[in-house]
Amino acid sequence: MLTFSSNINKLPIRMSRIVSLNGDYLPADQAKISIFDRAVNFGDAIYEVAGVLDGQLVDFEHHMQRYFNSLEKIEIESPLEQQQILEAFRKLVKLNRIDEGLVYMQVTRGVAERDFLWPVAIEPTVFMFTQPKSSIENQAAERGVTLASSADIRWARRDIKSVNLLAQVLAKKAAAEAGADEALMIDADGYVTECGSTSFFIVAGNSIQTRPLSNDILPGVTRRAVLALCAIHDLDLQEHKFTLEQALNADEAFISAASSYVLPVVKIDQRQISGGKPGKLSRQLRQIYIDYARESSI
Repeated sequence: MLTFSSNINKLPIRMSRIVSLNGDYLPADQAKISIFDRAVNFGDAIYEVAGVLDGQLVDFEHHMQRYFNSLEKIEIESPLEQQQILEAFRKLVKLNRIDEGLVYMQVTRGVAERDFLWPVAIEPTVFMFTQPKSSIENQAAERGVTLASSADIRWARRDIKSVNLLAQVLAKKAAAEAGADEALMIDADGYVTECGSTSFFIVAGNSIQTRPLSNDILPGVTRRAVLALCAIHDLDLQEHKFTLEQALNADEAFISAASSYVLPVVKIDQRQISGGKPGKLSRQLRQIYIDYARESSI
């Protein structure tokens, strides 16, 4: 297991952004990883992102469940225990004075000579950093977000939070060039999977619908919370596949993510959703989620 250096207490609080690399806390411009790290040469790594609200961590327990599941699926033993990660996240939030934003953590398989087969004795690389981001006072929540559909060309294990994100990078770039905020991924059979970096929901009548969990989509932590909150508030939610055409004809649509909470969708491929304005149920769920996030953060 990694241990975290005591040099954390010697760092001036007003320094530029402080990050963590293999247990040491240091200014971001001093954090370096090897060109032989397998994350660099193979994308052999996973990551996790937790939201920060009012200086506290949102849904930390469920982010850790996904973190450990992702590591297990690619056969990396976690170099840190959950309590160590919690302490490190809290330290970074404090050092960087993050009231609202994100904590990012990446674990790579480690450094070795470039070869597809990794050596038995290899030490994972671990780094973490924070990003300030305003998700509560977000103009996108007032105006709604727009989506552009894109063929889903990602690898077949989207349930693993892998750093292999090139397909999403390209889809999001194409969406931006089309004047949209986010990409809506469509599989080879014409069904919606999810968005480039967010989970996707539609509302048809009084029913909220989203694609069921499988290897086809990431098990979004905010998505999980939305499902649980719908049950608590007696909102009908169904998990099943739906097509792009069904999404285009939905009464409402919204996306969810740790970085943005719940955001209403007002346009997909130039087709207005909910009259081009944030839908009532989408706005209601956003507030329900924010209340939950504030009450349950640690």
